[in-house]
Amino acid sequence: MKELQPINQNVLLELTEDSSEQKTASGIIIPESAKEQQSVAKVVAISNIENAEIAPGDHVIYKKFSGTEIDFEGKTFLVVPYVDILSKVVETESI
Repeated sequence: MKELQPINQNVLLELTEDSSEQKTASGIIIPESAKEQQSVAKVVAISNIENAEIAPGDHVIYKKFSGTEIDFEGKTFLVVPYVDILSKVVETESI
């Protein structure tokens, strides 16, 4: 079995495709090429980073236009520098 393992302070993110068709209020269909790229993804792996604030399984927000997209074994991944991770998505309890 093969797996991707990031090095040099990079983070491997799994991108999920939003395959739902989008239409404007007037009924115009928006093609895939015109959709804005999402900037939230699931962390699959991180390189050896001391005191990393994220872990595999976390969902994070990353900088737009960051990283390198990779297709590997039928899935789409994004390798981004650790410094391009902007925020971790955290569940909180309502008061």
